[in-house]
Amino acid sequence: MNVPLLDLKRQYKTIKNEIDASVAEVLETQGFKLGPNVARFEELVAEYSGAKRAVGVASGTDALLLALMAYGISDGDEVITTPYTFFATAGSISRSGATPVFVDIDPVSYNMDPAKIEAAITKRTKAIMPIHLYGQCADMDPIMEIAAKHDLVVIEDAAQAIGAEYKGRRAGSLGHMGCFSFFPSKNLGGYGDGGMIVTDNDEKADLLVSLREHGQTELYHHWTIGMNSRLDALQAVVLMVKLGHLDDWSNGRSANAEYYNERFSGSPVMTPHLEEGNRHIYNQYIIRVTDRDGLRAHLKEQGIGNAIYYPLSLHLQKCFASLGYGEGNMPESEKASRETLSIPIFSLLTDAEKDHVATTILEFVNAG
Repeated sequence: MNVPLLDLKRQYKTIKNEIDASVAEVLETQGFKLGPNVARFEELVAEYSGAKRAVGVASGTDALLLALMAYGISDGDEVITTPYTFFATAGSISRSGATPVFVDIDPVSYNMDPAKIEAAITKRTKAIMPIHLYGQCADMDPIMEIAAKHDLVVIEDAAQAIGAEYKGRRAGSLGHMGCFSFFPSKNLGGYGDGGMIVTDNDEKADLLVSLREHGQTELYHHWTIGMNSRLDALQAVVLMVKLGHLDDWSNGRSANAEYYNERFSGSPVMTPHLEEGNRHIYNQYIIRVTDRDGLRAHLKEQGIGNAIYYPLSLHLQKCFASLGYGEGNMPESEKASRETLSIPIFSLLTDAEKDHVATTILEFVNAG
């Protein structure tokens, strides 16, 4: 039996009529750039995330860069983040002109270890960028306490975590700004690229609105240098339809996670840890085994989709060699890169598919 890691065609079939009608309406109006559909989607995401304002942009990467720009972070500044994440996190920091400063992760949650932050703070530090990795929020209370103590900005990389909760509050509303990605594979994924920034700060939200359109305040009048990063109306209407189904899909992922947790209980397979008081949306379901590469080859033989996030921590990437990090500097990140594997978790998995995935994994780890 073949089991895909993700099957967006199945999802589309369940919402085809809604999607097609929404897209057709935009095609009829020929209104593609920003406009009322984007504005409405911004309102819905702000409300869903528990934030006052939301600003739609062209991608999750742009969301991170624009958030840094809105706080004036640039040449000579430092931003603390982790190396166990998608490249866009540290890449956006470098693109702003600032320097990424890496701290290691907690080995259980895979999120930033708050206990390691203060040692990384210097007089050049301007911000902390925690990642809500795989769909679970970082431990934000101590992060915010450290930020307040040192007068730092906190920008949440919530690309994988829309709808995730930390002590009753939604991802994106926990720091000073939160950044989402609508890349097609995300829980809330568009039919192309898209992103969103949420914040309670009206002044910064207004600034973002200007920055996403080349820094203009009115057509052809530019008070600062921004960038071209608008959310398309076509993406907005697709995402509005999907937002109406998001909680059902996330709950389906959680149910699948519970199934896997039960099947893998007592085995050598380490399953995702859910922090008390959190809502995990399982953008990925990550398992951890000693012989990760052997298991991956076995799954491929059995037709089961899987993926490695992330095979080489950012502090070891060639493009960041000038930062001076080396092997052993971030031991938990490096170990996670060697031992973790993503398996199918999407909400439309069948019972037979889940059984095949779990049985195949258990056969491999128990044989060893």
